[in-house]
Amino acid sequence: MPIYFEDISVGETETFGSYTVSRDEIVEFARQYDPQPFHVDGEAAAESPFGGLVASGWHTAAMTMRVLVDGFLERAATRGALGVDELRWYDPVRPGDTLSARTEVVATEPWSDAYGKVDVRVETHVDGEVVCSMVGLILFARREP
Repeated sequence: MPIYFEDISVGETETFGSYTVSRDEIVEFARQYDPQPFHVDGEAAAESPFGGLVASGWHTAAMTMRVLVDGFLERAATRGALGVDELRWYDPVRPGDTLSARTEVVATEPWSDAYGKVDVRVETHVDGEVVCSMVGLILFARREP
């Protein structure tokens, strides 16, 4: 049974996971979308402030999305998103790291007769530490438009 706008309350929290990133995936994503040396070249990355190969922040956000889809959004009556606010990267994601996501509903409001907007704070964790956070502005179908 899908989760509709009316099923969601401010303050709700959930934790989802997991997704383990490989070195090859980090390099492949970076070569296509963010080809900076510390994302694509292990030797150059070793000389960077990161001290080794790290995932692009954009890749971290994309992997977080995967965790959210697998854990929640595939069973929700979502209809897309209006954007993301407050995107932050706190620590790099490295090969072999396993990501999980924690969500908290921070606001809800009717958007139209057919949709409601839900603001969801998302924290991406590696070993219990927050590596990325954002607030997704998500549209959910209303059960009774």
